[in-house]
Amino acid sequence: MAESWVNAAERIGVDLHLELSGSGSRRGALTAALREAVRSGRLAPGTRLPPYRALAADLGVARNTVADAYAELVAEGWLTARQGSGTRVAERAGPPPAGARRRTPEAAPVPRRRHEHELRQGSPDASAFPRAAWAAAYRRALNAAPAAAFGPGDPQGRIELRTALAEYLARSRGVRTDPGRIVICAGFAHALRLLCDQHHGSRVLRGPLAVEAYGLPFHRGLLAGSGVRTVPLPVDEHGARVAELEALGNGVRGVLLTPAHQFPTGGPLHHDRRAAVVDWARRRGGLVVEDDYDGEFRYDRKPVGAVQGLDPERVVYVGSVSKSLSPALRLGWMVLPGHLVRDALATKGEREGWSSALDQLALAEFLSSGAYDRHVRRMRQRYRSRRDLLVTALAERAPWVEVSGVAAGLHAVVRLPSGREPEVVAAARAQGIAIDGLADFRHPGFPPSAEEDRAEERQDGDGLVVGYAAAPERAYGAAVEALCGVLARDRSASPSGPSGPGGVKENAG
Repeated sequence: MAESWVNAAERIGVDLHLELSGSGSRRGALTAALREAVRSGRLAPGTRLPPYRALAADLGVARNTVADAYAELVAEGWLTARQGSGTRVAERAGPPPAGARRRTPEAAPVPRRRHEHELRQGSPDASAFPRAAWAAAYRRALNAAPAAAFGPGDPQGRIELRTALAEYLARSRGVRTDPGRIVICAGFAHALRLLCDQHHGSRVLRGPLAVEAYGLPFHRGLLAGSGVRTVPLPVDEHGARVAELEALGNGVRGVLLTPAHQFPTGGPLHHDRRAAVVDWARRRGGLVVEDDYDGEFRYDRKPVGAVQGLDPERVVYVGSVSKSLSPALRLGWMVLPGHLVRDALATKGEREGWSSALDQLALAEFLSSGAYDRHVRRMRQRYRSRRDLLVTALAERAPWVEVSGVAAGLHAVVRLPSGREPEVVAAARAQGIAIDGLADFRHPGFPPSAEEDRAEERQDGDGLVVGYAAAPERAYGAAVEALCGVLARDRSASPSGPSGPGGVKENAG
């Protein structure tokens, strides 16, 4: 009986909405309704129609009525019928509707202009997504999934993924945790919302919040939207200058950092500063939010472990697969102090904010099988080659600029002579290069005064944030050549030249 039910279900076709009107025959009404649906464009050319039996059952008419109506419309040219392909709307189904405008190139919408060369930061190479390995992991995870995985689920995230992450993060990033302290989210921005949004008058992270003077404007906007005021903390080649947290006063009890690879300037947080920021959080009863940006992509030195390992009760560690796999997966995680897990889950609450349980199971399998490690190592080699090509090309074609932040990550900073950033960015975009200027990431109002912070201006200065991951492999070389051409033309147009020596600043990344 079960098998006959399945066979019957397989014979049911797609849904098709038709209204049979008029006092004539059912066949005539059906023929007219189908003809009008095609003529009006509601049924597009190539659309497959339901089998006779399925449509007859839906409309409450005889099977022969549907068969005769289909046959008549095939004869008229509205439909086509082929063995094994079923009945479909013809590619040229009758005359155009009266008064309809024929689509011409002039009437077609103009596509949005695309940049020819992609050198923006923030995205991995989308063409490198490990489709076969991910599909295999997804199939294995789907076959092994318990029935409960297809139910409402757990707002904290699937235990399989939290267990796999606890093992992976301990092994690769030095994170100290267990599955009970991990909350699955949809990425770093989602985690930040969960930490800052109010729930019944309380929230995990309160303002004012110290943030690095250079960072993503999107994150600052998200914090502002949650009512959290941000206070800029200067950065240098050793990362955020956390000693200056004391000068911000007792009101600041939280700080957001990118310790592995400061975004976007590129310096890792020095080990003395790592210890100092944890000591500050202990004294203040505060929190450090660690955005492990680019933590897996180290090239020229030993990987830097997570600050969270120094004090799991004072650091919230946040990571995602947006850079390592794809932002399309919308999978991230928070590793929380034990006393904050309940508050974070209370804020998360609603079911609509959860990540797909099936994607979570697939990532758990991807991690446990070693496929994730293999992919990261493969991409580390690819991105290092791209980094090397960029550094070499700039050394040969634009030796007057300095390149920093190159020991890790998916981007580099090309330092420019003072005052030249707006012109160079504009010239690059005019040449079809998608690129960001360093000033785009500076906290509004920083530095607070030119007199007081001249040192910061010289340190941070003008520059380009050059992403070397997003461009397809075949297009990357041309993008670098185009950038070098823009820099060479700017050099010619600016006789005063750069304000400092060129080269690669190895200790900045």
